[in-house]
Amino acid sequence: MNGTIKISLLMLSATLLTNCKNSSTESSEKSTEQKVITVQAPDFDSAQAFEKLKTQVEFGVRVPNTSGHKACGDWIVQNLKEYGLEVIEQPFEAFSYTGKRLNARNIIGAYKQEATKRIILAAHWDTREIADQDDERQKEPIPGANDGASGVAVLLQIAETISEASEKPDIGIDFIFFDAEDGGTPADFKGNSLNDYGGYLMGSEYWSKNLHKENYSAFYGILLDMVGANGATFMKDKVSMQVAPSVVNKVWNIAASKGFGSYFVPTQGGDIMDDHIPVIINTKIPMIDIIDQKKNGNQTFFDHWHTHDDNLSAINVNTLEAVGETVLQTVYQENGIVK
Repeated sequence: MNGTIKISLLMLSATLLTNCKNSSTESSEKSTEQKVITVQAPDFDSAQAFEKLKTQVEFGVRVPNTSGHKACGDWIVQNLKEYGLEVIEQPFEAFSYTGKRLNARNIIGAYKQEATKRIILAAHWDTREIADQDDERQKEPIPGANDGASGVAVLLQIAETISEASEKPDIGIDFIFFDAEDGGTPADFKGNSLNDYGGYLMGSEYWSKNLHKENYSAFYGILLDMVGANGATFMKDKVSMQVAPSVVNKVWNIAASKGFGSYFVPTQGGDIMDDHIPVIINTKIPMIDIIDQKKNGNQTFFDHWHTHDDNLSAINVNTLEAVGETVLQTVYQENGIVK
């Protein structure tokens, strides 16, 4: 991801607010009038989520074309199958900002594939090939404990929780793991990027132009990115508020009702270029972004973003719990439950 969207927000707003037709067109005031918790969701096991995060880090770097990348992708597929989901692997060819060919794959796990009403839960599973925000070893890959592994861990734990629950949500859920998200150009790069997003977001761009099922659609999507760090703060992403304000407010209200208001702060964030952007533009599916943001004069991410310190010591299990509990509750009360 990157801290600044390289396309005009005015153009984006005009296009998306015209075409995204769902509950996101409701006013934010209306969403706050509704009862926040309407269905009891099962507990989210944050300790198990942390173990899933740790497993990914132990694979090593998950940069496309590496052994750790292949092993981690296979592990994600295996887990989704064990949870009883229909798994679709979507291989595609990507290119690094230097022009190197990358063997990439998006991974989709479908829950209740027969359901017509669907939501998307998404994260990217690759890691960055360079530590361009570090003071040392800038040309070496990062561990990606938060930037990559945290979102994957939360999604896998949600999928496992649903698979084991006696009462299950009565909607379709597509867990989408985007690849080749974090291969964007460093600030000092002088060449030309090979995609519209500076070398970032290649997996979501590919999926949004090559949907895994014909005529696929979803009510809305929730993207998780960097959701495990110490002291995380999740602001209301500006684009998310433009295309799906009622979804954003619903999620943030649920978080507050569960005691996670210190994480999900009721403040508008900045212009974030992340995997929700290609999805919104190419599919017109409103997707919101839960991403750790800071405001210190300029819009920034967590302290260890794109450095070698993005390791297990940067992770706080309480942050994983805040995000996991909130998203799981959102899913469960979207359309009731089935036994």
